[in-house]
Amino acid sequence: MNQSRLPVHSFRAAVGVQKPYDFVEAAGTRVAVSRRGAGTPVLCLHATAHGGRDFENLAEALVPQGFEVVCVDWPGHGASPVDASRVPASAKRYAAILLALLPLLFGKAKPIIIGNSIGGAAALIAGHDQPEAMSALVLCNPGGLAPLDLVATHVIKLLVAFFKAGARGASWFPQAFELYYRLVLSGPAAHAQRARIVAAGPEMAPILAQAWHSFGLVDANLAERAQALNLPVLFAWAKSDQIVAWSRSKRAAEKVPHARVEFFKGNHAAFLEDPQAFQSAFLRFVRNLDLT
Repeated sequence: MNQSRLPVHSFRAAVGVQKPYDFVEAAGTRVAVSRRGAGTPVLCLHATAHGGRDFENLAEALVPQGFEVVCVDWPGHGASPVDASRVPASAKRYAAILLALLPLLFGKAKPIIIGNSIGGAAALIAGHDQPEAMSALVLCNPGGLAPLDLVATHVIKLLVAFFKAGARGASWFPQAFELYYRLVLSGPAAHAQRARIVAAGPEMAPILAQAWHSFGLVDANLAERAQALNLPVLFAWAKSDQIVAWSRSKRAAEKVPHARVEFFKGNHAAFLEDPQAFQSAFLRFVRNLDLT
């Protein structure tokens, strides 16, 4: 079977980038990439079990205003085949893919990177390691900033067990996953994409288990890297997040140089849950950047 094709029963295709899209080889695997518009490049990176379609409405708003919006499906998400390298999902792995993608997608141009959750953590790592490859970061409830204390370790273990049960095919998982996702995405603007994510939940459970396991590893703490960032940063925080809470990430985020923080309605993804406010904040942020 062609690696770029999904099983006929796959629900994740509806969550990811929509046609037209291309496949790009990067860091030993293939990822699906969509490009819309022309102008200032913006690269969008989604959360675990989400997909490039998260940014569909954002692209519709930004393209007429002179932006090229580029969206990626992480391996095993959306239209992308599973990671050919067999490296488990983690922010570190996704950062390696991101850094390999940047010259392939943009040449010497420096995109603004919008990253949500694990996508935000990957963007943060890449921004620390190669700041010259991008012009700014917009971090939407990124992982890696909260302390890895006993509370975090306990929650991570519970969620890993939850997603492993889903990967084993537990009969109760689909309904439980739907209830869980009511805590992750709220607001009418996010309902359509939330429904797609929920439908794909059992299919995505193995990758969710991998990603959540990685969040408990020592190198998942990105506070020191964040404080060494040498890029303009906008933290766009959905203020009702119960998983990646501002209260636990605040100490590290407020030490990031060249950073500003704005808060939005929603639980995890401001661009999905509070789209008009996010778009306005993004445009204000971009107007203050030196993009020459």
